[in-house]
Amino acid sequence: MPWSKQKALDLIRQLGVVSIVRVSSTEDAPRAVEAIVAGGLNVVEITMTVPNALRVLERVAGQMGDKVLIGGGTVLDPESCRAALLSGAEFIVTPSVNPTVIEMARRYGKVVIPGALTPTEIVLAWQSGADMVKIFPCEPVGGPRYLKALRSPFPHIEFVPTGGVDLKTTPEYIKAGAAAVAVGGELVSSAALREGRLDVITESARCYLEAVRLARETGR
Repeated sequence: MPWSKQKALDLIRQLGVVSIVRVSSTEDAPRAVEAIVAGGLNVVEITMTVPNALRVLERVAGQMGDKVLIGGGTVLDPESCRAALLSGAEFIVTPSVNPTVIEMARRYGKVVIPGALTPTEIVLAWQSGADMVKIFPCEPVGGPRYLKALRSPFPHIEFVPTGGVDLKTTPEYIKAGAAAVAVGGELVSSAALREGRLDVITESARCYLEAVRLARETGR
């Protein structure tokens, strides 16, 4: 059963973490998703750089159904956006601002989170219809301090920082005003996948969720 746009947004906000699956193997991707979801983190973005990404999206959506909110990431053009949505993606993430991708996602009634870095790009993303804006790459340009600076002129826009976010900086991003963080290799360890240590990924998912919860509740 498809997720409503509001339900999808509510889950992203509630959990505060989007896990990014960017792996080099078609078979590793579903295994990574299962491990992440086992840790209670059921918002997963599968990037279009994964081999046979559309087939992976179809497989995960078919096997896990409404147990996971599955998204398509690194979407560069409207054709790829439509293909990802038809393959089961319930939200779309881009690395840059492409208004035609935003328009396509909105046409299908799905959440779209375009990537932006500068104030000008953020405004363009928002005016084009973004539901949230991914700040990418956030860590190299100042991390939580940069995000906090952006919050002053844009208090009405929900930010999802990514690019170098790890377990140590996650609470700092939440305290700086992030609606959620997006985490890739720091959560989905390629070494753990290679060694069959899916429990490592499951525990990592739990740790990120707990870090967000503590930062929101206690400011730590």
